[in-house]
Amino acid sequence: MPAHELGPRAREIAIEARALLNERGPEALTMRAVAERLGIQAPSLYKHFASKEALEGAVVTLALEDFAERFEAAAAAPKGDRLGALAHAYRAYAHAMPHEYQLVNDRPLPRDLLPEGLEARAAAPLLRAVGTLERARSAWAFAHGMVSLELNGRFPPDADLEAAWEDGIRALRRTPRRT
Repeated sequence: MPAHELGPRAREIAIEARALLNERGPEALTMRAVAERLGIQAPSLYKHFASKEALEGAVVTLALEDFAERFEAAAAAPKGDRLGALAHAYRAYAHAMPHEYQLVNDRPLPRDLLPEGLEARAAAPLLRAVGTLERARSAWAFAHGMVSLELNGRFPPDADLEAAWEDGIRALRRTPRRT
């Protein structure tokens, strides 16, 4: 059952699972650990979620809802540079919740478990900022690549990541060539 259809208790379970993921990482996100955190027996969770994958789908939904709100707020900021604001919000989110970021972005998105329109809502601020779906995908690929490399410690210690981010954002701001 998607998170948007969850009853109060199931939503509470998903919120606790999300907190556990963010605190201790993906290895800690087990039905047993979530149950212990809630002070219940693991089989009780199956009254609300048919499987661990269903629980993870609810966590992904909560994460995308939060991400959409952050992106909408960044796009609404009074700054003139929406693309820059969105890029910085994306990076800040990933660094604040790296385990959640990786759960959402480093494997197939469980679209069948998400509320209809949530993925589009999360992408809409970027699409509005850059104007076309292709440019939005390019901008997301840049931001995702940079963040993933950062989170996985792939840049040398002396790398000027602030300059790399600014160069990438500047390149994405350029008007695309018309063919």
